Amino acid sequence: MTPPVFLVGTADLAADRVTVGGAEGRHAAVVRRVREGETVDLSDGRGLVARCTVAAVAKDHIVCAVVERREDPAPRPRLTVVQALPKGDRGELAVEMMTEAGADAIVPWSAERCVTRWKGERAAKSLAKWRATAREAAKQARRGRLPEVADLADRSAVADLLAAADLGIVLHEDGDDRLSELEPPTGDGPGIVLVVGPEGGFSDTELDAFTGAGAVRALLGPSVLRTSTAGVAALSVLQARTGRW
Repeated sequence: MTPPVFLVGTADLAADRVTVGGAEGRHAAVVRRVREGETVDLSDGRGLVARCTVAAVAKDHIVCAVVERREDPAPRPRLTVVQALPKGDRGELAVEMMTEAGADAIVPWSAERCVTRWKGERAAKSLAKWRATAREAAKQARRGRLPEVADLADRSAVADLLAAADLGIVLHEDGDDRLSELEPPTGDGPGIVLVVGPEGGFSDTELDAFTGAGAVRALLGPSVLRTSTAGVAALSVLQARTGRW
């Protein structure tokens, strides 16, 4: 079994002995109950990972001796998912699953037909929940790089992302192409931007804007998935199709 991952600052990983304190240290000592002599990985969430041996455990921190360091390269092509806001806690579920499936960036999108609306104080709290969910899911998945969770986007911002992408995809049941048959890009460009619509579907205005930005409409499969599960299913297809999996 791969070692558990705990997040620390980049500068901390330069030392031969690293103290993991704060909430992360308490989680390691109290929740995960790591013990002296165990192996853990410390990561800065940006690709730098240190394989360590636990040298000491206290109530609110652990001390780790670095054995070796590695740099996890950013996978290519980059996979960005634009996720329409689901209802209730399904947003966090979508973020959790897409993080585990390897999304490099997740963009919350306020589509016209979204029931959920992020406004004022609620917007800040909801975005913080998405980012915390991505952080914990990345640790669970043993990822050396945390996915970026962007600020809330509107239709114009999503169109700009699609226009800049090497391949822009809108998941749509009337798509002319199958997602599994699209030719993925190669190289170090902006990569793939995938748009997952709301439960109520895309509006004509949104589809026109995204098509005008160069996106293709793609069919995922014969069944209709919830907006909270379509993203992880599509990511699985793209991970295999691009060779990242």
